[in-house]
Amino acid sequence: MQAAERGDLALAPADVPDIFSATDRLANAAMWLIAHMSYARRFDLTGAALEAKDFKQTPEGHMGGSLNMAVAFAGYLAANALSGHTRAWTLGQGHCVAAIEAINALTGDVSATQRGRYDRSEAGLNALARDFYSYAITPDGRPGVPLGSHVNPNTAGGLSEGGYLGFASLQYVHMPLPGERLVAFLSDGAFEEQRGSDWAPRWWRASDSGFAIPVMVLNGRRIEQRTEISQEGGLDWLVKHLELSGFDPIIVDGHDPLSYAWGILEAEARLAKLVETDGPYPARLPYLIAPCIKGFGFPGAGSNRAHNLPLDGHPHENASARETFNAGARTLFTLPEVLDDAVRTLSVHTAQNRPLESHNALAVRNVASPDLPAPAAVSERSPAPNCAMDAIDRCFTDIVRANPRLRVRVANPDELRSNHMPLTLEMLKHRVNAPEPGTPEAVNGSVITALNEEAVIAAVLGNKGGLNLAVSYEAFAMKMLGALRQEIIFARHQKELGQSPGWISVPLIATSHTWENAKNEQSHQDPTLPEALLGEMSETARVIFPVDASSAAQALRVVYRGHGEIACLVTPKRDVPDILSQEEAAAALDIGAIHIAGDVTAARVQLVAIGAYQAQEALAAHRRLTDRGLPCCVTLILEPGKFRAGRDPLERAFTATDETLHTLFPVGLPRVLLTHTRPEPMTGILRRIDGGPDQMRALGYISRGGTLDVHGMLFANHCTWAHAVDAAITVLKELPSDLLSADERRAIEGSGNPSVLTHAKPIHREETAL
Repeated sequence: MQAAERGDLALAPADVPDIFSATDRLANAAMWLIAHMSYARRFDLTGAALEAKDFKQTPEGHMGGSLNMAVAFAGYLAANALSGHTRAWTLGQGHCVAAIEAINALTGDVSATQRGRYDRSEAGLNALARDFYSYAITPDGRPGVPLGSHVNPNTAGGLSEGGYLGFASLQYVHMPLPGERLVAFLSDGAFEEQRGSDWAPRWWRASDSGFAIPVMVLNGRRIEQRTEISQEGGLDWLVKHLELSGFDPIIVDGHDPLSYAWGILEAEARLAKLVETDGPYPARLPYLIAPCIKGFGFPGAGSNRAHNLPLDGHPHENASARETFNAGARTLFTLPEVLDDAVRTLSVHTAQNRPLESHNALAVRNVASPDLPAPAAVSERSPAPNCAMDAIDRCFTDIVRANPRLRVRVANPDELRSNHMPLTLEMLKHRVNAPEPGTPEAVNGSVITALNEEAVIAAVLGNKGGLNLAVSYEAFAMKMLGALRQEIIFARHQKELGQSPGWISVPLIATSHTWENAKNEQSHQDPTLPEALLGEMSETARVIFPVDASSAAQALRVVYRGHGEIACLVTPKRDVPDILSQEEAAAALDIGAIHIAGDVTAARVQLVAIGAYQAQEALAAHRRLTDRGLPCCVTLILEPGKFRAGRDPLERAFTATDETLHTLFPVGLPRVLLTHTRPEPMTGILRRIDGGPDQMRALGYISRGGTLDVHGMLFANHCTWAHAVDAAITVLKELPSDLLSADERRAIEGSGNPSVLTHAKPIHREETAL
C-alpha cells in the first residue's frame, strides 16, 4: 500500500500482512452471518448444512446491499487499524444495518443495550439471527429486541437512521469538526433520489472542517428500472459528473475490503494536502467509488432479487433453495478459531491508544451548553410595534459573539435580509468560493445558502458539534420535514434508551408565515410544518409560537439551553405590538401559556390565542365583549405541546400537570380557540382543555388564501375578532344581541363589506380591560 511506503501506518510493516488476512476473514465471516440473519433461525459453528426446520418461515432483510456493506465496513476497520485512527462512520443506506450489526457482534464492539446478548458465541449469534426481523414487541408497545431494520441507537457507533435515502449525502461534509475523521457510506440510489450532495466541495474548508470521506457503493440499485447512473453510462459517466462537480474521484474494488482500506487512507492523504494549502476553493474533495455486484459473495448476486432476498425460493420450504443456501454459506464459512485470531489481530485499539469504533468522536458527541448573554434590562413593553425577527437577529448574534468556541452554521434557503436577519448576515456572511466585493460573502462564511431546503437544513443537522440556526419561509420549510423527522426520531429513541443526545438543540425559524405572506399566492400560505411537528413527541420536537419581540428572543434562548431537540419557532416578521414584557415572556415560555387580559376566575368565556395575529384578534374580541358588559379573559399559548395528553413517560414529564392546566384553563369554562394552524390538528393537541363542541369553538386556517393582506387572510379563514365574538355567542348561547352591529353581522355572514372588521390600529394590552 502507498501509505506503507510513505511511513504513515501505525503498525510495523511486518504486522501489515496479518491485518490484511484478518480483514478478509472478518469480511467472509460477516457475510456468512448476514446470510443466516436473513434466512436462518440458528447457526452451526461447525459449518454443517442446515435443515428445513433451521430456516425462518418468512425470511427478510436487504441482504444484497448488506453483503456489499460488510465488505466496505471490514475495510473501514482495517483502515482504522492500519492508521491508528478511529474514524466515525455514517450509513446512507440504513437498511443495510445487518452488515454493521454482524461485524459489531463478531468483534464484540456492541452497544450497551446489546452487551451480553450478541457476541460470536453460538448463543450470541443465534440470538442475533432470532432477533433480526423478529417483530418482537414489549407489553408497553416498544420494539422487544435491541436490533432493528435500520441503524438506530442500539447500533454501536451509529449516528443516523439512514432511512431517508439521500440525507447522509447532504450532511456528511458538515459533520466532522477539525481534527475529526468520518467515512460516509453512500448509496447510488440516493444519488438520484436527493439532489444537493454534489455541492460538498462548495462547503468544505480546511479551516473549519474535518476529514469527510464519501464512499459510494456502486452496486446498481434498481427500483423498477435502472438508476440514473446506469442509464447515463455507469462508472465512466459518474466519474466525469463528479469531476465536473469539483470532486477528485478514486475508484476502488467494491468486492475487496482492502481496496476500501487503501481508498480511505489515500483519500485522507489527499485531504491532508488540501489542508496544507487551504485553498483555492472549491477544493477537489476525494470521493471513493466502489463498483461491485449487488449481493457479491452469495448465490443470486447480480440478480434483481439480490436487492432483498437473493435466493429463488425460501429454504424453509424449498429443497433447491436450501441446497443453494448451504452451498453459498459453505464458501463463506470461517472456523471459529480462525475468526478469533482475526478479531484479535484487528483489535489493536489499546495498543494504539484509541477508542473503539462504537465510541468514535461523533457518536459520543457531548457539547456544553452555550453561554447565553442576559437580555438588555428592559422590563416595560414598547408602546410602538416591533419586529420579532429583529429581536431574534439581535439575540442570535449576541449568542454567537459569546461562544467563539462553537462552529456556527446558519441554514438559509431564502433571503436572510428579507427575513430581518441583517446582523446575522453581516457578521457571519454567505459561504462562497469567490466573494464578490461589497457583498456579505466570505470564503469562510457560516451562512449556508442554497435554493434547496433539504441541502441547507442538512448543514445545521450535520453540525452537531456547533451552534445552529435555520431560517425559512413557513410554507417552504415543509420540504425540510423528512430530514427533521429523521433527526427527531433518532434523538427520541436515544432518550428512550437513556442516551442523552449531546448536541445543542436546533431552532428552525419559520417566518414569512401563513398569515402575513400576503404578496404571494396560497402556495406560500401553509401551516402544515408546525402541524406535522406537533404530531411528533413534544419534548423532542418543540413547536413554539412567539407573539412579539420579547417572546421571540426568549424562545431562542430556551431552545439553546436544551440538547437533542428540534424546535420550530413560528415567528412573524412584520411589526407587531409588544404583548409581553421580558419577565412575562420568560414565565410564559417556562409554563407554555400566560393570561394576557381579563380575570380568568370571573370570566364567562375564555379566548385562547396561538400565534401573533391570533393574539391581536383575541384582544380585539376581548375589548368588544368587555365593552358590552361580558366578562371574558384572553390566554396566550406559546407552546401547545405542553398542554397535550402525554403519550409516554418522557412526554408526560414535559407536559403541564393537571394543577397547572386547570389554573390556566378552568374546568367548565367555555372557550374560543384562535390558532395559527388549521383548527382540527390543534384541537386534537389540546383535548385536555376541550369540553366538546358545545364548550369550545376553534377558529384557524381553513385552507383559504391568495394575494391578500393580513386582514384579508383572517377574514377569508373566518378568524377575525368578529368571528371570535360570534363563536363566543355560540358557546354561551344566551348573550346580548348587540355584541355585533348589523354591518359586522352581515360581514361575517358573507353578505357585507369585510372592511368594517378591520382594526383602526394594532391592539395593545393596555387598551383592554385587565
